[in-house]
Amino acid sequence: MTRPPAVKRSAWPRALRRSYLENIATVVIGIGFLMLFQPFTLMLYTWSFVTMLAGTVMFIIVSKFPE
Repeated sequence: MTRPPAVKRSAWPRALRRSYLENIATVVIGIGFLMLFQPFTLMLYTWSFVTMLAGTVMFIIVSKFPE
């Protein structure tokens, strides 16, 4: 009887896998987008570009992580 091939397990912790962190990066980009188009405070508008930029950079970096 032959054994099925062993599944290679990743050495990365589950919290550092791509799926979780890509979702977080997407939420950060969405928050920056909402901050950009809200009419209430100037402080949120001021930080909206930095928030979207941080989310975009995070998404680019995280997309290189293993599944």
